[in-house]
Amino acid sequence: MDISLVEETPFRFRIEPRGPMRVPGVVFATSELLPQAASGEALEQVANVATLPGVVRASYAMPDVHWGYGFPIGGVAATDIDTGGVVSPGGVGFDISCGVRLLAADIDRDGLEPHLRALMDVLGDTIPRGMGRGGLWRLSGRAEMEKLLVGGAGYAVEHGHGVPRDLTFCEDEGALEEADPSQVGARAVERGLQQVGSLGSGNHFLEVQAVDRVYDEKAASAFGLRPGGVCVMIHCGSRGLGHQVCTDHVRTMDRSLGRYGISLPDRQLACAPVDSPEGRAYLGAMAAAANYARANRQLLTEAVRRAFATTAGVGVDLVYDVSHNMAKIETHRVDGASRRLCVHRKGATLALPPGDPDLPEEISEAGQPVLVPGTMGTASYVLVGEKGNDAFHSACHGAGRVWSRHQALREVRGEALRDALESRGIAVRPSSWRGLAEETPEAYKDVDAVAAATEGAGLAHVVVRLVPLGVVKG
Repeated sequence: MDISLVEETPFRFRIEPRGPMRVPGVVFATSELLPQAASGEALEQVANVATLPGVVRASYAMPDVHWGYGFPIGGVAATDIDTGGVVSPGGVGFDISCGVRLLAADIDRDGLEPHLRALMDVLGDTIPRGMGRGGLWRLSGRAEMEKLLVGGAGYAVEHGHGVPRDLTFCEDEGALEEADPSQVGARAVERGLQQVGSLGSGNHFLEVQAVDRVYDEKAASAFGLRPGGVCVMIHCGSRGLGHQVCTDHVRTMDRSLGRYGISLPDRQLACAPVDSPEGRAYLGAMAAAANYARANRQLLTEAVRRAFATTAGVGVDLVYDVSHNMAKIETHRVDGASRRLCVHRKGATLALPPGDPDLPEEISEAGQPVLVPGTMGTASYVLVGEKGNDAFHSACHGAGRVWSRHQALREVRGEALRDALESRGIAVRPSSWRGLAEETPEAYKDVDAVAAATEGAGLAHVVVRLVPLGVVKG
């Protein structure tokens, strides 16, 4: 498909409907970010998503958009359930409920400096990470796994891995009620039994950071963030369990396309009506995998607390936990009417505005923290949702890749990257030199530009900028 863009504003571009597209495509970006978005056929994927049955308003792309499986990463689309709208696992991704958790430590950058190396050594030694590695909590079998798949982060807290306050500041209070463990296959359970409390590989990380700059003092104060304050950002998801859930249900939906008369420009968009047996089964399994991811981040939170207590003698509180690979049933006004929608956010973060009833009372006046990690050696951001966000209250989730992992390996040696980061005072604890090289900062867009475009588009505005002190890489 030949993709042409119309500039509506300096931060918003439109792909006009053509062929089987049911709605336009809308790309939030700048002219500088757009060429990177076009690479890897990401914009063609935006147009393909606009062909899904029941899709409403537009197929959206965030400023960090890049090529993905079916949907682009950074893609958002909603379908109207009551008019045959579909759910597509490709609109969630293989790492179901991959997300970011931000913690704030009771210490500032200068106070941590004498303890930083010891802290990073403890984190490097105790955080399980890498492909297929073990976890901090090995479940006994399917029966215990099903309890975790229903209870999510709450099940972890009940078993001493955290405090009740953690659930208040976790999206969905740490668990989705729609979870149906019976729709999670035996292979998925087997893969997940020994991975609870682990980072995984690829772009997953645990990073110790400091607040470098405050842009919105009121929101920063509500979130417990102050200039020079130390934070920890955790980026991970549902590990092998979530990947297997996606694999299993994509296969089932692909076989059912003919039954529902669905024709797609890309089989990676395999889908089924939300109210069909296949749709309900996937949503139940997806919610269960999401609860696994929330429990996973909860276990890692406790590991961080132990490390800070041991090395620096200070406590750590949860700021917020939000996912960026989800499909959720939500009600939004479309064309003047309230509609029940299935909102897909793949590599896109929920960004609730101030006063939203789903927010904890303590931060309701400020709005929901939108957590946007950069890369090793670059900044990360905390933004907050804005009113008037027509992309179903969605925002970017990170910097977004511009190099493939193969290109990164051709360009960068892990040992050299580690030395360069260490020379800048950033302590690095990698699981492998290859994995480190794949995640070199040059492989990603400029996160400062992505944050600025997100703000310019009116999706969310910047609260604080964070800089890295040390990173544990998956």
